[in-house]
Amino acid sequence: MNTGVKITAFAAALAATFGTAYGVGKGVGPVGEPAKSEHGGHAAAAPEGGGHGGHEGHAEAANAPAAGGLQVSENGYTLALDTPAPQAGRSTLKFSIKDANGRKVTAFTTEHGKELHFIVASRDLTVFRHLHPVRAADGTWSVDADLPAAGAYKAFADFKPAAPGAKGVTLGADLSVPGAYAPKPLPPVVPVADVDGYQVRLGGTLDPGKAGELRLTVTRAGRPVTDLQPYLGAYGHLVALREGDLAYLHVHPNEGGPGPDVSFTATAPSTGTYRLFLDFQHEGKVRTAAFTVRAGATGVTGETGATTGAGHDAGGHAHG
Repeated sequence: MNTGVKITAFAAALAATFGTAYGVGKGVGPVGEPAKSEHGGHAAAAPEGGGHGGHEGHAEAANAPAAGGLQVSENGYTLALDTPAPQAGRSTLKFSIKDANGRKVTAFTTEHGKELHFIVASRDLTVFRHLHPVRAADGTWSVDADLPAAGAYKAFADFKPAAPGAKGVTLGADLSVPGAYAPKPLPPVVPVADVDGYQVRLGGTLDPGKAGELRLTVTRAGRPVTDLQPYLGAYGHLVALREGDLAYLHVHPNEGGPGPDVSFTATAPSTGTYRLFLDFQHEGKVRTAAFTVRAGATGVTGETGATTGAGHDAGGHAHG
């Protein structure tokens, strides 16, 4: 299926903090021309049945919503980490969401099957963990996580409080795993990701300040996979993290069938480099295909990229 329902991705703001902004620019995938569709609205869809350079970059950012995950506190809510320095390997992460009075929040709105979505990624964007923590009665969340090596990580909490009039919030906080840190290079730009015998091809467009479609096609042994299973209320779950500041974009797909195509429509902020992480479920197991995307800068070909090869750990789905 390849229908396009506009879904807002959190876009770049606060770029002055970093001196240079990062983002996704024209032409993701084999389609080289910028998309001509209008700006996306905010929506998330279930299966059937069930990120500036120059003046142009300023215009792009003005047309897009604010980026998520750049702040530890926003709209009166704070991501408080009880375990900011976990050991390398498997450990238990604990945290809470606190309100403006410093009280732990215990009431959330369920979205996409969860009260809260929790992501942990390494700063070099080679490790990605989509975790499903459990909330205790006092508002403390906990989940086991495997962080394979020492270094800098960032945790993201994506949620909507149940308080009247509350809006969805994405907060970000730093984690530091002690030990000798050797950051890895960003994986190369190639058009197909291989993961556990599956091949995932990324195509379409993602343009700054404009809605563009991303299309991910899942095959195995050369045959289309047409019986994907719902995961978090949809046939695919996509997170994009911007290189540099790790701004967070969380996009769910439009309505469609169970493969082989999973279609997203998203508005990106500007030019630069991203890592895209697609979660999909088949035969009872969730897998993650990871893509490097460099787009929008002078000389960029508009190709998509992916790798799940040795030394790059895109997997990780854990429940508390």
